[in-house]
Order: sequence, then C-alpha cells, then structure tokens
Amino acid sequence: METESTNGHGPKSGRMSNELIKALIDNYRQNHLNAINETLGINDAHSIWFDLPKLKKFIAMIEEEAGKNNPDLSEEDLGIRFYYAAYPKEENWHIMSSHPIAKEYAERHTLVMIPTVKRTDEKGETHHYDFNYSESNSSINLALSARRAPEDDGVMGENNGQLIPPSNSKVEFF
Repeated sequence: METESTNGHGPKSGRMSNELIKALIDNYRQNHLNAINETLGINDAHSIWFDLPKLKKFIAMIEEEAGKNNPDLSEEDLGIRFYYAAYPKEENWHIMSSHPIAKEYAERHTLVMIPTVKRTDEKGETHHYDFNYSESNSSINLALSARRAPEDDGVMGENNGQLIPPSNSKVEFF
C-alpha cells in the first residue's frame, strides 16, 4: 500500500511506527552520538524538548511576519527548517550573553528553528528559503529581517528547549 505524502518526504498523517522511531533513534545513538561522545569526551544531548505554547507562539510569529510582508502567502508556503547546532565551549560562553542558557549545556547538541517560505526561482524551481535569505542580484529577496529595529541584529529563530542530558532522561520512551 502506498503512503499518501504531502511532499514526497513522508506520510501525510504525521504518524510513525514505534519500531521505526526506535530504529532511527538507535541508529543515531549507536553511530553519531557514540562518535561525538568519544571524540569530544562529553555526554552529548540526544533529545530536545519544547513546550507546546512556545512552539505555537513561534508559529504565530512566523505567520504574522509573513503576512506583514506578503498577505498572499498561504499556510502551505511556510515552514520551519531545523538546523543542527552545538553550544560553545565554556571558555567561549560570552557569545551566549544575549541568549541566556545554563553553562551545563556547553558543547552539547541543540536545534535552531528558522522559518522558511516557499518561492519559485528564476529557473522556475520551487525551494523553501530561510526567511532572511537574501542574495544580491537575485529575484528572490525575502528580507523579512528588514522590519527589525536597527539595534536588533536578531533573526527570527528559536532554540531554547530542554536538552537531555543534562536534564533527566527518565521521561523518555525511546
């Protein structure tokens, strides 16, 4: 039986079997996580949790900002790209001054969520561009960051979730 898909990248229903989830997570832990922990000599995070109100607020911000710049955008034009990221070493923690996170997160994995918008380029190809994507001489210039105050160098993004570890993994099923 063929699975219905919205974009060729998975089922439309948003459901996965426990067996598949466990296999994918085990693959990560046995390969990538072990290699990271052994190479860096740390106990890296293997999951991150975000509360639902924070996610809803972030999605509402995306929709609001997109609507300000282009009221013709539909929900299907918007998305979120999840970038893999890592916190700095403790000795470089000063770069976190504008985004207060506990130092116990030093060197651990995190995710950074960046809003995206679907656009068709000059070749007629459709892509999902980061909101703040801008390329000189390009017909695609989203520049949603232009609405920021001049003193604000922040880009719309989110990463303030709870990492496990350092938080307790007793709450995880996988």
